[in-house]
Amino acid sequence: MDLLVFGQSGQVAQELARLAPQARFLARAEADLSDPEACAAAIRASGCAAVLNAAAHTAVDRAESEPELAHRINAEAPAAMARACAALGLPFLSISTDYVFDGSGARPWAETDPTGPLGVYGASKLAGERGIASAGGQWAVLRTSWVFSAHGANFVRTMLRLGRERDELRVVADQHGGPTPAESIARACLTMLEAMRADPAKGGLYHFAGTPDTTWADFARAIMAGAGLGCRIIDIPTSDYPTPARRPANSRLDCAAILRDFGISRPDWQAGLAKVLQELTA
Repeated sequence: MDLLVFGQSGQVAQELARLAPQARFLARAEADLSDPEACAAAIRASGCAAVLNAAAHTAVDRAESEPELAHRINAEAPAAMARACAALGLPFLSISTDYVFDGSGARPWAETDPTGPLGVYGASKLAGERGIASAGGQWAVLRTSWVFSAHGANFVRTMLRLGRERDELRVVADQHGGPTPAESIARACLTMLEAMRADPAKGGLYHFAGTPDTTWADFARAIMAGAGLGCRIIDIPTSDYPTPARRPANSRLDCAAILRDFGISRPDWQAGLAKVLQELTA
């Protein structure tokens, strides 16, 4: 598949480069997402067969102080990409987030549930989803959560660094979700795009997250145990760890639809963690 990928240095993009080295990856210098029309022009000039947006403004807290930039990158740019793909008859897939929900309750969120983002990041991603859906072409949005890998800034790498420096860490224990290996997200995206190319009726909004659901504190314990670190994890409530942007307490995602429509199962994050830890210590 002649695939064009927006993003090069992010976690999912780096895993895509391993799985689909023949794809073309656009870094910021080639397609700046703060310039939506430049992104559309890159698609028109590419001659590709499918487009995947794996780039975003993911600095959740910083987005609170730069809402206009977050909106251009997370909302306007994906919408412009989707319109360009629609005009060319190309399937388009973009990665979104559990932050489009308000985090209430304890039931896993389904694609049909009402959204209610708590901050700028979630609101900008939701606006992007809506722009994509209204573009008129063949599209898919993949919402995911708690992404981790051996690359970039993520919870696993942060915990490993702090766990080597400290005897104990205080970690939030009242936020629930499914950690998701970036490699699994990359594989899911490729599977979806292949199916979309084969069947123009395929597409829509889907959830994809690792299993079993857990808390940040228990995820941290698994990281320490897997890395052989003696750092003790102390449970704290979210109120003890204030941040500029509010985090959803319930990020559980119902992933039945992607299994039904694409045959993609939830990945075992514990197996994914073991693989990432092995890579980081190799």
